[in-house]
Amino acid sequence: MIPASADASFRRYFRVQTKSASRIVMDAPPDREDCSAFVRIAGYLEEMGLNSPRVLSADSERGFLLLTDLGSRQYLDELKQRPERADRLYGNAVAALAAMQERGRRFQSSLPPYDETLLKFELSLFRDWLCVRHLGLDFTHEEEAWRSCVDLLVDNGLRQPRVFVHRDYHSRNLMVTSENNPGILDFQDAVEGPVTYDLVSLLKDCYIRWPAGRVLAWASGFHSRTVGKSHDIGNSVDFTRSFELMGVQRQLKAAGIFARLWLRDGKPSYLRDIPRTLGYISEVAPRYPELASLARLIDERCLPLLQAKAPAATVARP
Repeated sequence: MIPASADASFRRYFRVQTKSASRIVMDAPPDREDCSAFVRIAGYLEEMGLNSPRVLSADSERGFLLLTDLGSRQYLDELKQRPERADRLYGNAVAALAAMQERGRRFQSSLPPYDETLLKFELSLFRDWLCVRHLGLDFTHEEEAWRSCVDLLVDNGLRQPRVFVHRDYHSRNLMVTSENNPGILDFQDAVEGPVTYDLVSLLKDCYIRWPAGRVLAWASGFHSRTVGKSHDIGNSVDFTRSFELMGVQRQLKAAGIFARLWLRDGKPSYLRDIPRTLGYISEVAPRYPELASLARLIDERCLPLLQAKAPAATVARP
């Protein structure tokens, strides 16, 4: 049995090789993780015909699952080493996402709601963990502008059609497979939420970045594939606005989580992904005057402080 992968949670994964097959053992400490959601969502994805790990055996009381093995080739590795395959890989991932939303309609009502409370909590991670705790920023003069930004982003999320949302649909959770590509991992936090959320996770990835024009072309392909089918996602202009503002919400959330992973869990490697993540906001802000104060906060205060703190922060836990 050898380590198979690690993630930002307390779960661990091991690969077990036999003469006839390869299997994955998930070790999820019951006091830290709840296996029941993983087992339930895995069943939903199997019924949808998507390529995700199948649960072969479960000991939920002790936090062990035996799973089928989707291999060891992450989308992230493949995209970095063979960028010429990007159109094909993203085409497969967008098709799988569209299928998840269409076939997931009969399961989505059983998922927790991506509601106002959750959206606001996620945004608070940026303020509390990155700005205040990690960077030491005084938020006194930012509060009014910050509340307006939160209201804008939450309203954008709540106005969108509700679908089955994976919630972490990105290059580290997608595996390159020879059949029914991609393999889909880390789905246990699925919710019923905004139609653009998973698309943002995929195309405005915290771990790899593509030119804005290419991202919008892929997003347009998703819009063309799904418009008028299972939900009203609006015309291309409205859809692009929803997509880009949803991206701002997710990127603020992710930056806060990366800071929390360092400060709370002693995992410094995620700090290097924060500038890329916040860079998406700097990129779209000029198109949305409502984001001007947020862009100034990021460009003039957060990013310079992150650069100044980076060397020490990656050496030892404070």
